[in-house]
Amino acid sequence: MERVITPPTAQQSAISTWHDTEAIYRQLNQLVKQPLRPIRRDKMAEFLRYFDEHCQRSRTLIDEAKQYIPGGVQHNLAFNYPFPIAIRRAEGAYLWDEDGNRYIDFLQAGGPTILGSNYAPVREKLVDLIRECSPVTGLFHEYELRLAQKINQHMPSIEMFRMLGSGTEAVMAAIRAARVHTGKKKIIKVGGAYHGWSDQMVYGLHIPGTGRHEATGIPAAATKHTQEFYPNNLDQLRRKLMLNRLRGGTAAVILEPVGPESGTRPIARDFNQKVRELCDEFGALLIFDEVVTGFRLGLGGAQGYFGVTPDLTVFGKCITGGYPMAGGVGGKREIMLHFAAGISGTGERAYVGGTLSANPLSCAAGYFAIEEMERTNAAVLAGQAGDRLTAGLQEIIQRLDLPFVAYNQGSIVHLETSAVMLLDFKNPLKLMREVKPRKHMMEEMGAAFMAQGIVTLAGSRLYTSMADTDDVIDDALNRFETVLACCT
Repeated sequence: MERVITPPTAQQSAISTWHDTEAIYRQLNQLVKQPLRPIRRDKMAEFLRYFDEHCQRSRTLIDEAKQYIPGGVQHNLAFNYPFPIAIRRAEGAYLWDEDGNRYIDFLQAGGPTILGSNYAPVREKLVDLIRECSPVTGLFHEYELRLAQKINQHMPSIEMFRMLGSGTEAVMAAIRAARVHTGKKKIIKVGGAYHGWSDQMVYGLHIPGTGRHEATGIPAAATKHTQEFYPNNLDQLRRKLMLNRLRGGTAAVILEPVGPESGTRPIARDFNQKVRELCDEFGALLIFDEVVTGFRLGLGGAQGYFGVTPDLTVFGKCITGGYPMAGGVGGKREIMLHFAAGISGTGERAYVGGTLSANPLSCAAGYFAIEEMERTNAAVLAGQAGDRLTAGLQEIIQRLDLPFVAYNQGSIVHLETSAVMLLDFKNPLKLMREVKPRKHMMEEMGAAFMAQGIVTLAGSRLYTSMADTDDVIDDALNRFETVLACCT
């Protein structure tokens, strides 16, 4: 079914309505209390046979790769059960593997390809640029300026922008700038959030309350000034800000603005505004991590949707529409100028680097991708696809009388089954007892979906794109039902 393209307006958002957060938590809490409900063993065996019978080329490549690459793959999203699938082709709503199998792509490279994979109008312009300029020169290119202007056009809080190589680098730079600007050291994040893998941010990772649990190989001093508070717990955040004020103050609070792990632990509609007010009260900067939400929730990002102005904004893969060397930080002029101190700026310098940062290919890719999103209304179309997918999943869950939960923030769709990882250290015995079986169930769920021709993020998060027409979504729902019916 063809999509009708209508020019976007400045106020259009990819989120039609904000979910009832309290109702979602009631459902999720009930789900966590339920006995584990895995896929039936006979059906799981059938799903796993798919990989043996139809993915032999992928298996051969991965077995060979394990001799040269730790684990056989190099991207967190590719560690799939029972073994990673080798992708050969991407186009629009679909991926094809080395064995020729086609999959509906709800991974979308982890979220940045809002236009759909390998979008031709952007690709062809980049081919022309490479022919003329090459991907990297090490010198200034016009599209560095054009991209920064385009970002400022849609997110006015970003008065200046510094391109970097990844979301992890962008978080590092934002924290460094916040500390230089405020003269304070403490950084507070929401427990369970992922802000890249720099030493200081591997703290309270994925599961709230876990602190340094994942910090093997990282000296304790690296996370000395990193703190976490439980999702949605504004009272706990206030207490930490008050205590920090007695110990030198808080440099910044950093948030994923739809909730930790891109909305897996959703927030109340007014949460960001209340955090903004607390930051102002205690003299801390507010950093929005828009690695996923940037442009996906609309051209104005999450900050445009919520009407909250952060001091700094972090971008990752979304800033180039899925092309490599994707990251950057932007914000208020007086903060951003710390990156230029010693060159053309004044005051103390926040040192950043990167010889491949802001290369012509990445900057042009970002500019052309945003330009196409403007023209096509891509974020809104992707959000409508997310609404349709969520409504269909909810109907299947209700009809099959399953305790599972489906909800969305526009084109970010969540499907929580018994593999739900919404555990925390408030109940450490339950956490220790259930984390491994739930993790394995998550792996099995992802494998079952893939055997039915659907690629997801860990079997529980689904990103829709402009390429996901009604026909694509309806086809996907039939495939989801085949798997979910095996959990009854």
